[in-house]
Amino acid sequence: MSTEVLERPELKDADTGPEMFHYVRKEKIAESAVMGNYVVALCGEQFPVTKAAKPGSPVCPACKEIYESMRG
Repeated sequence: MSTEVLERPELKDADTGPEMFHYVRKEKIAESAVMGNYVVALCGEQFPVTKAAKPGSPVCPACKEIYESMRG
């Protein structure tokens, strides 16, 4: 199973911290970006892909924990 840090940020208010990105199946990213379909992150969040994460972007803690448990 291939996942990648993704794509639609979880928008936060200025006082709650930065936006976070989620892990999503890699093969669903392009489809969502082109067709507007919703993707499902490892944490269960559903959203259309709107932008890519840059290196060093904050990642959803729940997605990260699930991803790390799948790898090991």
